[in-house]
Amino acid sequence: MAEKAAQTPHSGGKKIAQVVKPEKEFKQRIRIKIKAFDHKIIDSSVKQIVDTAERQGVEVIGPIPLPTEIHKYTVNRSSFVHKNSREQYEMRVHKRLVDILNPNPKVIDALMNLNLPAGVDIEIKM
Repeated sequence: MAEKAAQTPHSGGKKIAQVVKPEKEFKQRIRIKIKAFDHKIIDSSVKQIVDTAERQGVEVIGPIPLPTEIHKYTVNRSSFVHKNSREQYEMRVHKRLVDILNPNPKVIDALMNLNLPAGVDIEIKM
């Protein structure tokens, strides 16, 4: 973004930087959130989505890796006496974010017809 120095009546003679917005702004955006337990599956799914969108000639931002959710579960190994002997399990949920700017109907149809692997959860917002 470009910055432009300007004086305002209340600046006391100091120059203040103003941010100039870019002329080309997007009108619509499709935000796709992808979740999966396996990072290999999620990476291949994201690559498939990005390739499909770029093939249709739209601008794609991402994939942006989001923080991994870690769910930990602790259970007793035995049922009665051995309270200090426990087992810990964890479940990792990997997440990615992809934005598609100014989508056209061809892109939406192409994304709806994608066959993604099992175990991938997709949330699409417009």
